[in-house]
Amino acid sequence: MATRTVIPLDDRQRWMFRQADCPTSEWMDVRDMPTNVHVDLLHNGIISNPSIGKGENDCQWVGEKSWVYRVTFPTPTVGSGKKVVLAFDGLDTIATIVLNGKEILKTKDMFIPERVVVTKILRSEEVNILEITFDSTYLIGKKLVEQHPNHRWGCWNGDHSRLAVRKAQYHYGWDWGPCLLTCGPWRPINLEVYHSRISDLYFTTEVGKSLKSAEVVAKAEVEGDRDGDEVNFEISLEGKMIGAERVKVKKSLATATFKSQNPKLWYPHTYGEQPLYILSATLCRRRALLDTASKRFGLRRARVIQRKLDDAPGTTFLFEVNNIPIFCGGSNWIPADSFIQSIGRKRYYDWVKMAVDGNQVMLRAWGGGIFEEQDFYEACDEMGVLVWQDFLFACGNYPAHQEFLDLVKREAVENVKLLRHHPSIVIWSGNNEDYQYRETENLEYDPNDQDPENWLRTTFPARYIYEKILVDVTKELVPGSYYHFGSPYGGKDTTDPHIGDIHQWNVWHGTQEKYQDFDKLAGRFVSEFGMEAFPDITTVDSYLQDRKLDTDRYPQSSTVDFHNKAAGHERRLALYLAENIPYTLEPFEQYIYCTQLMQAECISSAYKLWKRQWKGPGQEYCSGALVWQLNDCWACTSWSIVDYYLRPKLAYFAVKRELRPISIGLKRTVHTTFADKYTRAYTNTVHKIEMWACNLSLDAHEVFAHVRTCNLVTGEQAEHGNLFTRKLLLPNRSTEISEFEIPVSKKYKDKVLELTDDITMTSEEEQQTVVAVYLRNKDGDQIARAVNWPEPLKYAYLPKPKSVKLKLTPNVRDVKRTRALGTGEDLKPPQTASAIEISSDVPVKGFVLEVVEPRWGEDRGVSFEDRGVDLMPGEIISIAVRGLKCGDEERLTARYLGM
Repeated sequence: MATRTVIPLDDRQRWMFRQADCPTSEWMDVRDMPTNVHVDLLHNGIISNPSIGKGENDCQWVGEKSWVYRVTFPTPTVGSGKKVVLAFDGLDTIATIVLNGKEILKTKDMFIPERVVVTKILRSEEVNILEITFDSTYLIGKKLVEQHPNHRWGCWNGDHSRLAVRKAQYHYGWDWGPCLLTCGPWRPINLEVYHSRISDLYFTTEVGKSLKSAEVVAKAEVEGDRDGDEVNFEISLEGKMIGAERVKVKKSLATATFKSQNPKLWYPHTYGEQPLYILSATLCRRRALLDTASKRFGLRRARVIQRKLDDAPGTTFLFEVNNIPIFCGGSNWIPADSFIQSIGRKRYYDWVKMAVDGNQVMLRAWGGGIFEEQDFYEACDEMGVLVWQDFLFACGNYPAHQEFLDLVKREAVENVKLLRHHPSIVIWSGNNEDYQYRETENLEYDPNDQDPENWLRTTFPARYIYEKILVDVTKELVPGSYYHFGSPYGGKDTTDPHIGDIHQWNVWHGTQEKYQDFDKLAGRFVSEFGMEAFPDITTVDSYLQDRKLDTDRYPQSSTVDFHNKAAGHERRLALYLAENIPYTLEPFEQYIYCTQLMQAECISSAYKLWKRQWKGPGQEYCSGALVWQLNDCWACTSWSIVDYYLRPKLAYFAVKRELRPISIGLKRTVHTTFADKYTRAYTNTVHKIEMWACNLSLDAHEVFAHVRTCNLVTGEQAEHGNLFTRKLLLPNRSTEISEFEIPVSKKYKDKVLELTDDITMTSEEEQQTVVAVYLRNKDGDQIARAVNWPEPLKYAYLPKPKSVKLKLTPNVRDVKRTRALGTGEDLKPPQTASAIEISSDVPVKGFVLEVVEPRWGEDRGVSFEDRGVDLMPGEIISIAVRGLKCGDEERLTARYLGM
């Protein structure tokens, strides 16, 4: 009796495809398996690359046609009593499957894996022919809308027919991505041969409140079981078995309970390690092995805490892992490509590592994308990143007729089963912004009506999905996990800052507030906010037809605008640039730099001001901030902080600095009062700095604050080490340090200064003073640094440095060198540089190093640990570097604000 055999149908040589609704179309090769029709048409030269120029427009016809894929395969050896199953992990989307001329399956959902028994359909001598015909999801969606005229169809982003079909919603186009209506076998197809199999291996875990004990209840569902069948469960950690139990299969289920004392717990990467246990199950019949299965898992106690605050309305919305309240700084995650098959395991790991290296602790898998590949979640498990998982509904009013509800329920069940073992997933959320859409469109919603059947008769029937179906599914399948009706959701409406989470889009969208006022725009948990910026010039060149020689290689060209899908982006980006940054459209590289610096300033402002509201037990006024967005699905201008090619924008480094274990927050305030009520001419203006520190570590730190100032106009510098005494930073919270007037010299106050022979400027010394603050421990070691500039930056005088010194320093492991006998010459090549030291004679805003040739990022050979740093005169900043050797300074050039 043999074990289950899995035969992948992934030999691209056996696969072909053609247009199904064109009798004269010829069969063509596929590029790879799994695949989609756009990838294969591009492979065969039928369409141009939709990511280059305006190629997206030229391939819209593809989504309105039907396509058929064909594969041939031999019949495997099938022993007595065995069955053969075709397993489809994912078909995109409306498909009819025919095997040897017999229809065996129809699909209507991209996210539901399907299995069909085909034992009696297979040919014994001839090869088998499997054909999968994919109908146009777009056209079928249109027809479904017509079939339900009483539903209030409507959405933000894409055609509203997307709501009628269960396909990745971003394929219809979003305000950051193209409309590419793919189809095809997007996940693996396998042939399975077996007597019996483990159809599902899962478990529940419970970690005691003291964290000293844990219980794992392992379960194996068995298909085709017989009396006497047994399952042997084993749990191991780092190759060492720590528990085993053999149990009988009863009514197709085997269950074993394991208990552990002093278990090794899984933590977010900022607070501990990520030990991953392996649960394996072996199905046996009379000692004959039939099937095996395994899952990795982590033991952790994860909760979402919503409790009253000491002195503020509403409740907290904070994540607690292993009894540690966590400020969840992180990002929103969208699919990393328009064509999922193009991502691959390495790229998933590179993306998650990018988040970890940026000190981010949470990623939100957004509801307009997909239930991600296992590689994504496995990377998060291994690297200690928390995942907020949306169900796949976004920005619209979804229908709720019975066929749709049945499909949605099955989709939810199948995908929760696929993902529930991942310790990284700590919350499930019903949708993205559907409740917000309801409010905007005034759809019917009575929070006091708790009868689900009544919800189906309203103009917002999808409430039944979010508050009934998904509640039931998560309660049954992931009973220990928190389910949230939607994002945002909570309070009297979705903008209530006191309960649940909010999406804060009144910077960029909405009322277009100043980003310096993010502290007034806080919520208990801000799960979306953001600002746009251009990607690296190399990324721009990648989508221009003629690269550097393209006539559209300038900021306001039609092609560059085409690669920014945000409505009104021209006005909004120009507004925030004009309000804040002295910028120029030429050269293009400097304009890109200015947009990135503005984005970095904006995002940095949000993080520092919201972290300030993380004040400890009973005062967790803001418990997390997830920037929109980490990544892109194509080369474009968007809200991403890292572009499609994993080239980080300056905002990525700003977030990295703000999410360090210890950081300083500085906010500049200006208060003007009149001498009395009878005058406008005589005023008194006070310029102050509010200073706090945020300690995200679990240890208290005794620190001393040291302040330096520099006048941008006169160059006068001053040390203010006697302003503050020691301060104790309590663990895992922010601590107010001081509020002080900006120290200035009266010597130049309000004087007219001659900058050059023909340029003069009024000093307004506080408005031209840069304030730098350093936190040092009792040993004098610097543990945090922050530089506060006058705002808006466009009003600041930006002196040009006469001397910026760069010095590459060697890797300490490469200090031993061999010299030629009797000479001072090295025999070994130049030493590998581990860091670069930077200094300037004047304050410099947003200093960026670039490699002249080859360009930074082009081959990812050179990278810097930090970019966009602020320099103060007389200070040496050391930045870790990779890909350079000592003596390579001449390969580097600098970019900064005002150059």
